[in-house]
Amino acid sequence: MKELIRQRINVLIPLLKDADPDVRATVARSIEHLEVACDINEILHSLKTGDTGTRIAAIHALGKIGGEKVIAPLVYCAGRPEADIRSAAVEMLGRLAEPAALPVLIERLDDQNTAIQARAITALGNFPVSTTLIERLRLFLKSYNGELEAEAAIALARLGDTTSTEAIITLLASPHASTRKAAATALSLMPF
Repeated sequence: MKELIRQRINVLIPLLKDADPDVRATVARSIEHLEVACDINEILHSLKTGDTGTRIAAIHALGKIGGEKVIAPLVYCAGRPEADIRSAAVEMLGRLAEPAALPVLIERLDDQNTAIQARAITALGNFPVSTTLIERLRLFLKSYNGELEAEAAIALARLGDTTSTEAIITLLASPHASTRKAAATALSLMPF
């Protein structure tokens, strides 16, 4: 398949010098699309066969590429037993904020690993507002561990949840500096 993609790119390259600017722009987009298709296949191979570092790099590469084709492999990785793989996948799914990723990110809120829970909270702050999502995130405002409270405050602020204002104000008295900083930031981000 890689050879077929390269052949198509090679026949398009001369048209990058076409007299018509619209043709040049279309050809450039077509070449870019073909190169991404080639890259995705190589990245997916690395994801399947690489060591942990290579697999994490592949997950980040898929997150940069984006699009529907990368969601299924990222969702799969978000459910893997390796914490590093799950964490990277959750982060990338959050950056992409595709609706298909929402169920797995909500599932990761119950992860055994607090760092992955925090990443899931952050990721969910990029999604469209829903009552269910806000209710789930509000639960973390009372987690008393610093990291989860902080992430929840910021995520709720980014979602524009003004009904959590009082709970976030309460976090200003937290014993955790990270929570106090996040609460202050959240209050500045919330709509009036």
